[in-house]
Amino acid sequence: MLATLAEPRFRQAQKVSFLGGEGVIQSYRPSNGTWTYLVEMFKGPEPAFGRLGQETMVLLYETELNG
Repeated sequence: MLATLAEPRFRQAQKVSFLGGEGVIQSYRPSNGTWTYLVEMFKGPEPAFGRLGQETMVLLYETELNG
């Protein structure tokens, strides 16, 4: 019998928090029986050495997020 994956708890553009910060869901996909989310962290003030690109994106499992 095939197990069905539950609907994702979070949606694109939803604000979420997690250990280490807060951000907005950019995308999500099923992975190993759960959902993984690409989250863009809120940017703080730009450091003196500048930004290096996509350093504010993190990939997190659903269990790591709070709405």
